[in-house]
Amino acid sequence: MRVLVVEDEELMAEAVAEGLRQEAIAVDVAYDGAAALEKLSVNAYDVMILDRDLPRVHGDEVCRQVVAQGLDVRVLMLTVSVTVAERVAGLSLGADDYLPKPFAFAELVARVRALGRRARPATPPVLERAGIRLDPHHRETYRDGRYVSLSRREFAVLEELLRAEGAVVSAETLLEKVWDENMDPFTTIVRVTISGLRRKLGEPQPIETVTAVGYRIR
Repeated sequence: MRVLVVEDEELMAEAVAEGLRQEAIAVDVAYDGAAALEKLSVNAYDVMILDRDLPRVHGDEVCRQVVAQGLDVRVLMLTVSVTVAERVAGLSLGADDYLPKPFAFAELVARVRALGRRARPATPPVLERAGIRLDPHHRETYRDGRYVSLSRREFAVLEELLRAEGAVVSAETLLEKVWDENMDPFTTIVRVTISGLRRKLGEPQPIETVTAVGYRIR
């Protein structure tokens, strides 16, 4: 999953971003509405966490433009506003969910994951294939009943491969979904991460390389 955090309070934005990265979620950050619209124009996001009261371009206008442009991103709107009327107004702009500040981080993560599931074709909460069992909620992975300890990036790459249900996933897609916009597109990090995954998952090897196309788990 790839998330855009749009929040003008830089400390909060970075804290939310780092917390989500700890959950194996790729995160980009924008500190105002204009920067958010620019990032939305060049990157594909599953979820946008959008503060409503933003400088340059107001959060309401960012939400309106997302809807007007038909962008395939779910919007979780944040605000200090707590009245029912204000929440209804935010949702009527096209937001998919609404969370008042202050909020519990665990609830934020749960809402982001729920919106991320809605941004994709329905998949079971626990992913299983080729003897692999991956539980995104509890961050646990097993291979043939054996617990496998994975890094955040390894876990996220494996989750993307399992969600593809046997289809090939390109290195470019993995780079886009698992890493953030600061990653060099010519890096070998995907290949290195796949190599680490293969070593930890063991034999018989579940991850197949499709030459010049990508990777898949049959």
